[in-house]
Amino acid sequence: MWVCAVLSHVNVYERMFHPMGSPSFETAQATRLDGKEMVIAVDIGGAARAYPIRILSYHHIANDTVGGVPIAATY
Repeated sequence: MWVCAVLSHVNVYERMFHPMGSPSFETAQATRLDGKEMVIAVDIGGAARAYPIRILSYHHIANDTVGGVPIAATY
């Protein structure tokens, strides 16, 4: 019975999904993405970011600040 009490305090999703704390970026010219790579694109106030789906498929969420606005990129 004590096992249920202990497991009730474990967030399984925190163990499964590892959010990106502080993603790093390259310029579009320096990236190694091919032309067919699927991305989630964000443009806020002229500041643009692209989050590759293949990276987000593992992390499921990227916390970032774009154009001074905090965002959570996910799908």
